[in-house]
Amino acid sequence: MRLVTFSDAAGTRIGVHDPATGTVVDLAAGTRLPRDMTAFIRLGRKGLARARRAVRSGEGRISLAAVKLHAPIPRPAKNILCVGKNYHEHAREFHSSGVDATGKEAVPEVPIMFTKWPNSVIGPGEPIPAASDYTDSTDYEGELAVVIGEGGRNIDGKDAYDHVYGYTIVNDVTARTLQNRHRQWFLGKSLDGYCPMGPCIVTADEVKDVGKLRLVTRVNGEVRQDAMVSDLIFDIPALIATVSRVMTFDPGDLIATGTCAGVGIGFDPPRYLKKGDVVAVTIEPIGTLESPVG
Repeated sequence: MRLVTFSDAAGTRIGVHDPATGTVVDLAAGTRLPRDMTAFIRLGRKGLARARRAVRSGEGRISLAAVKLHAPIPRPAKNILCVGKNYHEHAREFHSSGVDATGKEAVPEVPIMFTKWPNSVIGPGEPIPAASDYTDSTDYEGELAVVIGEGGRNIDGKDAYDHVYGYTIVNDVTARTLQNRHRQWFLGKSLDGYCPMGPCIVTADEVKDVGKLRLVTRVNGEVRQDAMVSDLIFDIPALIATVSRVMTFDPGDLIATGTCAGVGIGFDPPRYLKKGDVVAVTIEPIGTLESPVG
């Protein structure tokens, strides 16, 4: 299923997007399901079964054109976990950019983890507020994000996919000068509005082989990034195992798995975003996350 958070005159709630009919099934219509995505994720398989019954009933269908889509999880309960330098070619391009302050090696020996502030999240179509970056060095990073379902601690890699609820897209927008100036990446990654997310969460059962997903980022229609998720240095089981050794996952937690080669800092001179640009990150079957630059 394609789970969405949407709003109209009746307020904000969650639903299932049916691309075949161009509609959203309102899960709050005629059910007692939560209106909040994180609360829905906590219901696990039982919640998904109830959602499927709601879709089959045909009740509560609304035209997609009549609603506004938001980030699937508009305000995460915690910071978004992120992974740096997790594609081989991007690790090399970033290491040679002059911005990398993570160490001497281009390809990391262990996952490089950082986080983004929850207030950085915005939804599909919302402008990236690049004017907030007083260093004028705003860059894009298209990424696959993992949504955690069943939480836990000390999760073994072989069991990791049992804890994956689904997948969405994030754009790990970054103020490169701030990223370098402060050494630790948090400030440069966490400006308000610097984490577009969406357009939906595709549930894990819809993705048979996550490695076969293809990530493509376009800026003003020009392809800048193009890679398979199988190119990750540290795959999803490795990331879940690494993090859960030191902290407990909860339902609705998010892991942005890293970006691939082709970011703006990788060009000479760098090709940073400017007002009026449009960034579109596509990963099928999730769809396209499109963001204008303000």
